[in-house]
Amino acid sequence: MSSFGEDLRMERMSRGIALEDITAVTKISQHHLLALEQNRFRQLPGGILNKGIVRGYATAVGLDQQDWTDRFMRAYAASGQVLDDDGNWTAFASNVGKARLLKREATEFRLRWLGAGLLVLVALTCVFLAVRYYGVRAGWWTTLLPSIHLFGRAHGAFLSAWTWIGPFIS
Repeated sequence: MSSFGEDLRMERMSRGIALEDITAVTKISQHHLLALEQNRFRQLPGGILNKGIVRGYATAVGLDQQDWTDRFMRAYAASGQVLDDDGNWTAFASNVGKARLLKREATEFRLRWLGAGLLVLVALTCVFLAVRYYGVRAGWWTTLLPSIHLFGRAHGAFLSAWTWIGPFIS
């Protein structure tokens, strides 16, 4: 029984396809293609990328992707060259997705509360201005402007601006 890499190389050679042609079509480095043909699986990038290399190679040569990917996985597992972290790729990808989802939810939560806070602030400001306006009109609010003792010098600038804008509002 021949090895996976040897079978792969024989299929490529029987079709008269050079490794350079596969590299040109798939953009997979020749180093990885040679490692695949020589069953040096530790030189491959690992994880799901290995399957992608096998699929690209099989497509470029004109072989069945699924069949050769299954054969590769069996040969890879049988070789004993499987890295310990290869089984954790799915868990890693799942955790990345969950982390992104949690981050997005946290951002949406903060924005919702910020929007609610701004809405309450605008509503309170409108209520205050309405009460003050109608209080001055009815006579129970003493003045439309705050007292001079509260704001000091800023009151003078505000008062001069108010005397200019005031006639347009009243």
